[in-house]
Amino acid sequence: QVQVVESGGGLVQPGGSLRLSCAASGSGFSFYTMGWYRQAPGKQRELVATITSSGSTYYADSVKGLFTISRDNAKNTVYLQMNGLKPEDTAVYYCKAHWGLRDYWGQGTQVTVSS
Repeated sequence: QVQVVESGGGLVQPGGSLRLSCAASGSGFSFYTMGWYRQAPGKQRELVATITSSGSTYYADSVKGLFTISRDNAKNTVYLQMNGLKPEDTAVYYCKAHWGLRDYWGQGTQVTVSS
């Protein structure tokens, strides 16, 4: 069983920045594919960014050039640096660890972009 815990959410003004962190348990962390997803009220959960064990990244078109996903295998942690935040980025952000045939989700962290 892999435990996933997100942190770093909060309230930020439009144009501001925030860095989310996601800690995942397990000695196999370096092999996990990690991803950030978000779910806004009344909308389906959507993919934001992923990073593979080799460091390859993928971004949704809506966040390209603004968000950066990275990982620190020594700390079993993946990050999402979010710059240029917009009100439409307001959502609960979830972290997912993919290992073997299973997905492990965190509880989510709220990000609110508002003046």
